Amino acid sequence: MNALAKITSKGQTTIPQSVRAALGLSPGDSIVWEVGDDGVARVRRAAPLDLEYLRALEGTLAEWSSDADEAAYREL
Repeated sequence: MNALAKITSKGQTTIPQSVRAALGLSPGDSIVWEVGDDGVARVRRAAPLDLEYLRALEGTLAEWSSDADEAAYREL
């Protein structure tokens, strides 16, 4: 599928309806731009974060939050 859109002076564009439909986009959704070294850009729908899951997971990581761990991994 190809779709054409213009860029405004503010760097904004409208995502064509056919592209929104193909990606399953709705108002408020996020998109991700991926630009390769070859200059080709791809856009995809960003997966929503499951904040409840991430908060539950955070509680299991307490063993990795000591001062010794901070010092060991600070330069990574």
